[in-house]
Amino acid sequence: MPPKRAVPAPVAEYPPGRVTLLDSPVAGESPRPSRLRASGPHGLPVQIAYAVIDCAMVGLVGALVFYLEAGIAGSPEARSQMLAPPTLGSYFAFISAYAALVVLSCAGQDLYRTPRDRGVLEESLMVFKAVSLATAVLVLFVFGFGARSMTRICVLALGLFTGATLSGWRYLKRRMILNRTVRGIGVSRVLIVGAGAAGRTLAASLETNLSLGCKVCGFLDAQFSPDPLILGGLNDLRRVVAEQFIDAIFLTPPIDREVVKESVLVARELRLGLKVVPDLYDGIGWRAPVHAVGGFPVMQLNENPIPELGVAVKRIIDVGMAASGLLLTAPLLGVLAALVRLDSPGGAFYPAVRVGYKGRKFYCWKLRTMFVDADSQKEALRERNERAGPWFKMKNDPRVTPVGRWLRRFSLDELPQLWNVLRGEMSMVGPRPHPVDDFNRYKPEHLRRLDVKPGLTGLWQVTARQNPSFETNLALDLNYIENWSLRLDLEILFRSLAELLSGSGE
Repeated sequence: MPPKRAVPAPVAEYPPGRVTLLDSPVAGESPRPSRLRASGPHGLPVQIAYAVIDCAMVGLVGALVFYLEAGIAGSPEARSQMLAPPTLGSYFAFISAYAALVVLSCAGQDLYRTPRDRGVLEESLMVFKAVSLATAVLVLFVFGFGARSMTRICVLALGLFTGATLSGWRYLKRRMILNRTVRGIGVSRVLIVGAGAAGRTLAASLETNLSLGCKVCGFLDAQFSPDPLILGGLNDLRRVVAEQFIDAIFLTPPIDREVVKESVLVARELRLGLKVVPDLYDGIGWRAPVHAVGGFPVMQLNENPIPELGVAVKRIIDVGMAASGLLLTAPLLGVLAALVRLDSPGGAFYPAVRVGYKGRKFYCWKLRTMFVDADSQKEALRERNERAGPWFKMKNDPRVTPVGRWLRRFSLDELPQLWNVLRGEMSMVGPRPHPVDDFNRYKPEHLRRLDVKPGLTGLWQVTARQNPSFETNLALDLNYIENWSLRLDLEILFRSLAELLSGSGE
């Protein structure tokens, strides 16, 4: 026998034919063809049209700059930069190549598939990023290969005017679409299946963002309600779609999978747009991006704290600064190493085992500031710990040598960690690495500070170095991780120099 077909759970009965919205069309007519395409991703013809408009705008800007170039070319500064003034033919080829670069950059920024929920400022920034990339490639060609047919100021003007023009026409296009939406032109009539918190939040968002071009006609829900916006139960989908002239259906959680399958069949038969809103986990997944992994759609609730491009740039800066620092401080390190050897028996350098990125152990190099048997005395001194939490620190630690105390005061004992930075085990800026025995006392929530490489200096060092609370240290580390930027790194580095000169170390 063939398997029995699963039947959806019974739902409450609703009065048939109940239509309560004031602007509802006449019941009993067939649904109109879906207008969902008006608010969805653009098709290939529209994308080509946008690319053609961009090319035309680049051409207009290029003509303006060529006109200005003709007036500038006679100046002494221009003659010193130019081997020969540009001809009309060479300039046309130049602008054509630039237009192609701009279109490719805009396509790379996904500017030809503009969703309605993308903001004006966000889109303008994407346009300027694309134009900047195209202009940078142009500059490399013009001045890297000696094709000096244009002055630098004209290339800069071409980039600025192009960015402003491409952003401007997109803004006017959005205003035109918004005005049409306000007048009710091109608006999709939406039915939301599920009147729970997710469905209500979605409805409020669609009604608030007029640029989305959606009008919420009502809800379907498994539970009967006197709310006039709830137009029926889950079995009333066909009737409500016909009565309300629905263009698009949104399925919101929690919803049974059989209801989803039935809704898909109805939407396909009636040629309606259908979207499924995933479970947002009480708001955690709000605005979370959705990607395809192995053909499966997944919602990304969290991601690496520092983007890949930021990690690459940060690494380049780390290598440059660490290599330069080691070369410049090599004579000083030699003198300090000799002082350490003269002050107490033992080697000048000390490889301390520390816990770094993702819990990986590594040797953190330091100038030795303690006597050689200091590690064996640590547990006996832990009851005199002056720090709150799973880390150990004493202001007058008896294990510290006289020279070591002076080195710690100016943080000179940490100079050898430039080698760790060069090896990639540390970064110039980040949370300070802790010893293994302190790491073993971490609570699970403390492990988040290991999501990035440990640093030679960090936010805690320049804001609350004398604060004994581990929770304060953790809060500052997490604040750095969650709000990372190159500007923040540079600010911490400059402030660390001031801290070093002030001799505030312990």
